[in-house]
Amino acid sequence: QVQLVESGGGLVQPGGSLTLSCAASGSILRVYVMGWYRQAPGKQRELVATIGDGGSINYADSVKGRFTISRDNARNTVYLQMNSLKPEDTAVYYCGMTIYRHYWGQGTQVTVSS
Repeated sequence: QVQLVESGGGLVQPGGSLTLSCAASGSILRVYVMGWYRQAPGKQRELVATIGDGGSINYADSVKGRFTISRDNARNTVYLQMNSLKPEDTAVYYCGMTIYRHYWGQGTQVTVSS
């Protein structure tokens, strides 16, 4: 059974930074795509960034130039470095990984507020 565990959320002031981590555990041969998604109150879940096992990266326009996604294949871990955070970045952030099927983490709250 595969489990994803996220960490690193919290409260930060506008302009601040946070780093999220998500580690997959279980019987894993290969993780094809790792990604981060977010869901703000009253809104649908949206893609933030994805990274393929070949290194291809995709960002939502709203985070380009501010967020950086990276992965550690040896640890089955994906990271999201978030800089210049804005109040509109406030959401529950979920990691997702495509392994045998798509798996989701439990979510971690990110709140950007003064």
